[in-house]
Amino acid sequence: MADKMCDVEGCHNESFKTVPADLAKKVFTIDQKKTKVHLCKEHYKEYKKETKKEREVGRMDWV
Repeated sequence: MADKMCDVEGCHNESFKTVPADLAKKVFTIDQKKTKVHLCKEHYKEYKKETKKEREVGRMDWV
């Protein structure tokens, strides 16, 4: 079985984490119509930095 690759356009690194596509599309150019996308380690770090506030707001209603 082939390893999953990063879904960011132009990246050919191995997948590190899977994240929701709606948040990832706000940060990266992703041409696929998926509900979840695979990100490599470098893109995952960038994703975390860029979506920090949105993810915090999403967690507020859990309490």
